[in-house]
Amino acid sequence: MQGKGLIKFAAIALTIACLYSLSFTWIANKVEKEAKEFSKGDVTKEKNYLDSVASVPVFGSLDYITYQYAKEREIPLGLDLKGGMNVTMEISLSEMVRNLANNSTDANFNAAIRNAEKATAEGDKDFISAFGREYEKLSPNSRLATIFATKENSATLKVDADNKAVLDFLRKAADGAIDLSFNILRTRIDKFGVTSPNIQKQQGTNRILIELPGVNEPDRVRKLLQGSAKLEFWETYDNSEIFGLLQNVNSILASSVKSTDTTKTTAAQDTSKSKLAALGKKDSNATDSAAIKSKLQAEQAKQNPLFALLNPATFQGQDGQTNLQPGPVVGYAALKDTAKINSYFSSTAVRAVIPQNIKLYWGVKAISEESKVFELYALKTSNLAGGPALEGDVISDARSDYDQRGNPEVVMVMNADGARSWRTITAAASANPNNKRSVAIVLDNLVYSAPTVQGEIPNGISSISGNFKIEDTQDLANVLKAGRLPAPAKIVSDYVVGPSLGAASISAGLLSTIAGIIFILIFMGMYYSTAGWVANVALIVNLFFLMGVLASLGAVLTLPGIAGIVLSLGMSVDANVLIYERIREEIGEGKSLRLAITEGFRKAMPSILDSNITTFLTGVILYVFGQGPIVGFATTLMIGIVTSLFAAIFISRLVFEWLLDGKKAIHFSIKATQNLFKDSKFDFITGRKRFYFLSAAIIVAGIISAFTQGFSLGVDFQGGRAYFVAFEKPVEVENVRSILVDEFGTAVEVKTFGSSNQVKITTAYLINDNSDQANDQVSEKLASGLKKISPNYEIKDSQKVTPTIADDIKTSAIWAVIFSILVIFLYILVRFKRMAFGFAAILALVHDVLVLLAIFTIFNGWLPFSLDIDQAFVAAILTVMGYSINDTVVVFDRVREYIGQHHSKNEDLPSVINNALNSTLSRTVITGICTIAVLLIIFIFGGEILRGFSFAMLIGVIFGTYSSLFVATPFVVEFIKEKEKV
Repeated sequence: MQGKGLIKFAAIALTIACLYSLSFTWIANKVEKEAKEFSKGDVTKEKNYLDSVASVPVFGSLDYITYQYAKEREIPLGLDLKGGMNVTMEISLSEMVRNLANNSTDANFNAAIRNAEKATAEGDKDFISAFGREYEKLSPNSRLATIFATKENSATLKVDADNKAVLDFLRKAADGAIDLSFNILRTRIDKFGVTSPNIQKQQGTNRILIELPGVNEPDRVRKLLQGSAKLEFWETYDNSEIFGLLQNVNSILASSVKSTDTTKTTAAQDTSKSKLAALGKKDSNATDSAAIKSKLQAEQAKQNPLFALLNPATFQGQDGQTNLQPGPVVGYAALKDTAKINSYFSSTAVRAVIPQNIKLYWGVKAISEESKVFELYALKTSNLAGGPALEGDVISDARSDYDQRGNPEVVMVMNADGARSWRTITAAASANPNNKRSVAIVLDNLVYSAPTVQGEIPNGISSISGNFKIEDTQDLANVLKAGRLPAPAKIVSDYVVGPSLGAASISAGLLSTIAGIIFILIFMGMYYSTAGWVANVALIVNLFFLMGVLASLGAVLTLPGIAGIVLSLGMSVDANVLIYERIREEIGEGKSLRLAITEGFRKAMPSILDSNITTFLTGVILYVFGQGPIVGFATTLMIGIVTSLFAAIFISRLVFEWLLDGKKAIHFSIKATQNLFKDSKFDFITGRKRFYFLSAAIIVAGIISAFTQGFSLGVDFQGGRAYFVAFEKPVEVENVRSILVDEFGTAVEVKTFGSSNQVKITTAYLINDNSDQANDQVSEKLASGLKKISPNYEIKDSQKVTPTIADDIKTSAIWAVIFSILVIFLYILVRFKRMAFGFAAILALVHDVLVLLAIFTIFNGWLPFSLDIDQAFVAAILTVMGYSINDTVVVFDRVREYIGQHHSKNEDLPSVINNALNSTLSRTVITGICTIAVLLIIFIFGGEILRGFSFAMLIGVIFGTYSSLFVATPFVVEFIKEKEKV
C-alpha cells in the first residue's frame, strides 16, 4: 500500500481535530447537567446558574474555555431537535421605492408599483425591473428622473438621468437596503441572546432567513424582527381641543348612515316600527328582551357610529358631572373595533374635515393586561411637511432601566443636534405652568408613551415609560440601538417548534440512529466474518469523523440530518461490500490473500468513486435548492460520503495491512454465506417486458389517481397555516374540522397525526395578511375552537407560509429535480462515453420519481401517517435518485467491463448483461438489505415528524434497487440496438 505513512498522519491529525471539536459539546453538556442538578427543576434558577458561569473557566487549567466559549462551538441542534423558530423576512422594496420618491402622488408611478407587486407575487423575482417595465407601459414618454431626482437623492441621481440610470440607482438602493436590513436584524438577534442563531440572505431575492433554536416566545420575536424602529417625537393636542372635532366626525358618519337609510321605502320603515313595537310587548320573554336590546344597540350605533365604538376620554368630577380628561388621550376602543374606527377616519368625507396638522395614533399596548382596550392619541404636526417635532436618528444610545418607582423604562441618550432640538421642544411644552403639554414618543406609528413635560430637558437624556415588562424595554432598547430598517420587513413564512416536540425528536432520532448502527454492525459481522468486523471499525471511525467535521464546521444538526447520518452509514457499507466482493472473486481465482486484497481494492475503486460522486452531486443540488432542515440533511449526506470514503478505502485498508503483517487469519465469509449468490443464473433480460408492464401499470395508476384524487400538498407547497396539536384524549377528526370551520368561516383541513389524540390542522385563513392583527386574529380563533374541542391541548408546532413563498419553493423543487437529472446524465455520459448508458440511467431516474409520486397519491388518505408533498418529500426524491444512480452506476461499471471482456467472444448482448448483473447481485442485495433495514428502523422508531420522509425513502430505495436491475440495464439493451434478436 503506497503512501501508508501519509494516510496514518492524516488519520491521526483528523482524529485530534475531531476530538477537539467534539470536546466543546461534551463540556457544554456537562455544565448544563450540573446546572440542572443544582436547580432541581427550577428553570429560573437553572438560567441564573448558567449566566453566573458563562465567563468562568470550566475545563481545567485552560482559562479561555468558558461555558459561553464551549456553547458557541458545540454541535448546534436544529429547530426540530431543540424547538425554536424559523422565520423568512421579506424586505418591502415597494415601500423603499415610495420613500425614495418622497411618496409621490403621481398616478402612473403608484399604478406601476401595484403592478410590479402583482408581478412579483406571481413569480417575478426582480421587483425593480418589473417596476421599470410597468412604468414605461403606463408613461412611455415620461422620465423616472422627474420623480426620483429629489433633493435627498441629488448626490447620486441627476435630473436629466435616463430611465436606465434611475433603475440602476434603485437596484443599488435595494441591494443596500437588503444588506443594511440584514445587519440590523443580525444585531437585534445577537442582542436578543439566542444561542447559535443562524441568519442568511437568500441570494437573488429580497428575503432573509432566520433560525432561532430554543426560542419559546414567538410573538416577542415577531415584534422584535418586524419593528422598523421609526422613532419620532411629536407635540400633542389636549383632549379638550379635539373633542369637538370627534363630535363633528360622529355627525358626518351618522348623516351618512341616515342618508343610506332614506333609500328604504316608507312601507319597510313602518314594518320595522311595527316589529319593534311587537317586541316591546313581549318583555316577559328573555329572548325577546335580548332582541330588543340588540335592536336598541343597533339604533344607537346608527345615531352615533363613532362613539358607539370609541369611548371619549372623560371622568366624573366631584360634582357628579362628566368632564373631559386632560391630556393627549382622546378616546378608548376595544382591539376588535380599532380597524373599523381607522376605516371611519380614512373615509373621504371624514378626511375632508380633519385638519392636516392633526394625526390620530393608537397606543402600543392595552391599558391593562386583562383588557383589550387601547388609547387613541391626538398628535400635532410641527412642520409644513406634516412631520414630527424630532426624529429618532438623533438617538446615540438606549438602555433598559427602572424608574424611581421600580417600573421598567428605556433611557435614551441623544447626540448634540438632538439635545439642542429636544431642549427647545421640552421648553415650549412646559412654558405654561398652568397648562403643561405632553410630548408623545412614537415608534412605528404607535404611541409608546406621552409624558407631561414638567420642565426643560437640557442634556438630551430622556426616557420612555409605560405599561411595560422588563422584556419589553429590553427589546425596545435593542431595536433603538440596532437602528432603523431602511424599508419595512414582514414575516412571510415562519415555523415554530415547541420544546416538548424537540425533546421527543431527540429521543426518536437517537433511538433510530443507535438501532440502525447496531443492525449494520451485526449484519456485517455475521455476513463477512473477520472482514465484516474490519468494516465495522471503519463505520465507527466514519461516524466519529462525521460528527467531528460537523462540529468543526458549525453545521446545524437536524432530524433529517440524523436520518442523513444513518443513511450515509448504510450507504457506506456499499463501498466495503464492493471491495469485499471483488476480493472474494480474486480469492476464487486462486490468488494469494495479500494480492487478492490489493486487487480487490484496485478493481472496486472506479465503481466506488462513480457511485459516490453521483450521490454527492445530488447532495450539492439539495444544499443549493433546499431550505432549513433540508440543508442540514444535504450537509450531513455530503460530509458522510467524504468521511465514509476515507474510512472504507483507507482505514479499512490500514487494518487489513496490520492483520496481514501480524499474520492474523482473515475471512471474508462464514460458512452460510460463503457460496451465497455464487454462480447465480437469473435471467434479467429475456423477461424484461414483464417488468416494463409492472412499472407502467404503477405509473398509469398514479397518473389516474393524481387527476382524480390529487396530491396532499404540504403548507410549504400551497401556502397557509399549519398546526400540530396534541389533545389530552382522542378526538374525532370530523368534529375538529366542523368546529374549526365554524370559527374560521372557511375550509380547514384536519388529519390524524400519528395517534388518535394528535391532529395536523391546515388553513389558508388570512394567509395574505402579514399584519400583527391578522396573526392575533388567527390565534384567537384557533384557541377558541380548540377549547371547544378540549380544554387541555398543546400546540407542538406551527407553520405559516405565504402563497408567494410556496410558489417559490415549488419552483425551486422542480428545478432541483430537473437540474439533478441533467447533472447525473452529463456525468454518466462523460464517464461511460456511450449515450445508451446515459439515456438508460435517466429513464430509470424518471421511473423512480414517477413510481414514488404514484404511491404517494394512490395511498394518500389510506395510510395512518402524512403523505404530504413538501420540501422533505423533495429531499427524499433527490436522495432516492442519488441512491438509485449509485446502484445503477455500479451495475453499469460491471456491464461495461463485461462487454469489453466477453462480447467479442461471439456472446450475445443479453447473455453478457445477464452475467454482469449476476456478478453484482450479491453486492446489490447486501447493500439493499442494509439500507432498507436502516430506513425501516427510522420509519418505525424515528418519530411522527420523520414518518412520511422515511416512508418515501424506503419505497424509493426499494424501487431504486429494482430499477437498476429491471429498468436501467435492460434499457441499455434497447438503446444499443444489436442486430441479433434480444
